[in-house]
Amino acid sequence: MNEQFVIGLDYGSDSVRAVLVNTADGNCLASHVYWYPRWKEGKYCDPISNRFRQHPLDHLEGLEVTIKAVLENSGISKNQVKAICVDTTGSSPMPVDENGISLALKPEFAENPNAMMVLWKDHTAIKEADEINHVARTWGGEDYTKYEGGIYSSEWFWAKILHVIREDEAVKAAAFSWMEHCDYITAQLIGCKDPLELKISRCAAGHKALWHESWGGLPPKDFLGKFDPYLVALKDRLYTDTYTSDEVAGQLSPEWAEKLGLSTDVVVAVGTFDAHAGAVGGEIAENTLIKVMGTSTCDIMVTNKETLGDKLIPGICGQVDGSVIPGTIGLEAGQSGFGDVLAWFKSLLLKPSLALIEQSDSLTTDQKERLIAELEDKLIIKLSEEAVAIPVRESSIVALDWINGRRTPDANQALKGAIRNLNMGSDAARVFKSLVEAISFGSRSIVERFRQEGVQIDAVIGLGGVAKKSALVMQTLADVLNMPIKVASSDQAPALGAAMYAAVAAGIHPNTEAAIQAMSSGFDKVYQPIPANVSVYEKLYAEYVKFGKLVEEG
Repeated sequence: MNEQFVIGLDYGSDSVRAVLVNTADGNCLASHVYWYPRWKEGKYCDPISNRFRQHPLDHLEGLEVTIKAVLENSGISKNQVKAICVDTTGSSPMPVDENGISLALKPEFAENPNAMMVLWKDHTAIKEADEINHVARTWGGEDYTKYEGGIYSSEWFWAKILHVIREDEAVKAAAFSWMEHCDYITAQLIGCKDPLELKISRCAAGHKALWHESWGGLPPKDFLGKFDPYLVALKDRLYTDTYTSDEVAGQLSPEWAEKLGLSTDVVVAVGTFDAHAGAVGGEIAENTLIKVMGTSTCDIMVTNKETLGDKLIPGICGQVDGSVIPGTIGLEAGQSGFGDVLAWFKSLLLKPSLALIEQSDSLTTDQKERLIAELEDKLIIKLSEEAVAIPVRESSIVALDWINGRRTPDANQALKGAIRNLNMGSDAARVFKSLVEAISFGSRSIVERFRQEGVQIDAVIGLGGVAKKSALVMQTLADVLNMPIKVASSDQAPALGAAMYAAVAAGIHPNTEAAIQAMSSGFDKVYQPIPANVSVYEKLYAEYVKFGKLVEEG
C-alpha cells in the first residue's frame, strides 16, 4: 500500500493512451488505448486541401475511457494515484469561449471544422505562414521567428489561427481565446473555467507560438497588428508566463475525480507535447538525438545554456528553455511525413483493390471484411520482406520524402514528394524501398544541419511505433546515418515521459533527471550500420540532395 503511482496520458494523431506507472521503478502496471471514432471515420477532414481537424469529444471521451480502464485493470486503490500529466500532438490549437469551453461543443458549431482542433498536420495555413515570415524579416523590428529556426510553419499556432479567422467570421466572433491541445486537456482535468488563469505549457508556447522571455512573452501588439486586429485583441486573452511540465497546474477537479474514480488530491502537471515527453521517456541526455518516429518524426535534443550560448540554429523547430528538461535548452526538429509516407504508398496500392472487394457479388460480407483486414494488416509486412531481399547496391530509385511538405531543415510545407529513375523493373517493393530510404535521407539532413551548426551528436535513440516494428526502416536509418541506433524498450515512451513529469510535480522525485534515472525502461535493441551499405547510401544521399534542390528551386 506504500507504492505510489502516476498516470501519463499520451494523445497521438489517431488515439489516446493512458499508462499507470509505479514511481519507484517505472513499471507500467496497466495501459489502455482509445481510438478516436470521429477521426477514424474521416470527419471534419479533407486531405486534398490538407485540412485535418479533430473533434474534442474524441479526446474527452478517450480521457475518461482510458484512465478508468487502467485503474480497473490494475486493481490499486485510488489513493495510490498521486498525479497525472498530459502530452499531446502539437501545434494543435482550438478556439474556446470565455469559460474555456471548446466552440465545437456548442450546438451552433458542432459540425463546423473551423471550430475543431486544428491538428498538427493541417497545412491549410501555408499562405498565412508565408505572410508571417515575410513580415518578420521586413517590418524593421525584432525577428520574432529567430528562436524557432527563423522560419514560421503552417503547422503552428499563429498561422492556423490567422487562417481560421479569415475563413470563418462566426468562429472569429465566438472565439474568446485559443488553447493548445495539451493546455485544453489539462484545463479540463483541473476544472479551470478561465483560460487566463491556466498555467500554460512552456513547450507549446516556446516552440510554436513565438513566446520568448527576452521580449516579455508573446510578440508585441504592433507586430501582431500587421496581420489582423483580432490578433491584437487576442493577445490580451492569451498568456504572458509559461511553465515547465515538472510544475503543478492544479488539483483534479471534483467533476473529473468523480468521473474517473480518483481523489481530488491528485496533482495535475502542466501539459506538454508528445515528442518532448517521449524524449524524457527515452532517456534523453546531452549530445543524444532522440527520434520519435510515428506518422511524422520529432527529433529532440537538449543542451546546456553555456554550450549553446547566444547561438541561433536556423531551420529547426525552436530552441526553448525548459521544453524538455527544466534548466536546459530543448532543441526540436523533425519530418512532416515519416510513417505517413509509407502509409500513403500502402493506400495508393490498396484503395482500388479494396473498392473491388467491396463491390464484389461473389463474396459474403464476412469474407469481404476478412479479406480487407488481411490486406490492410499484411501489405506493409509483405513489402518490407521483399524490400529487405533487394540488395542495397541495387538501390537506384531516388525519392523525396516531402509528401506532407518539409518541416526541417528549413520549413516549407508547399513542397511535394517526387520519385525519379523509374523503369519497367520498378516494382512495388523497389518503390517502397526507395521511400524508406527517402525518409532516412530526410533524417540525415536534420543531423547534417545540427552538425553544421556545431551541435554534437554522439548517440541516436529511436522510439515510437516505427522504431519498435520496422527492422527495415531502422537498419536503413542506421546505414544512412552511419551511426548505431538504440531502440527504447518502452512501447509508450511519450506516456512514460509524461508519467515522469507527473512524479516530479507530485514531489515524489526531486527533478526530471532523477525521475528518468528511477523510472526509465532501458533499451532492447541496437541497430549497427553495415559498412557495405554505408558507402552505397553516401552516394545515394548526394543524389537525394541534388534531386531535392532541383524540385525545390526548379
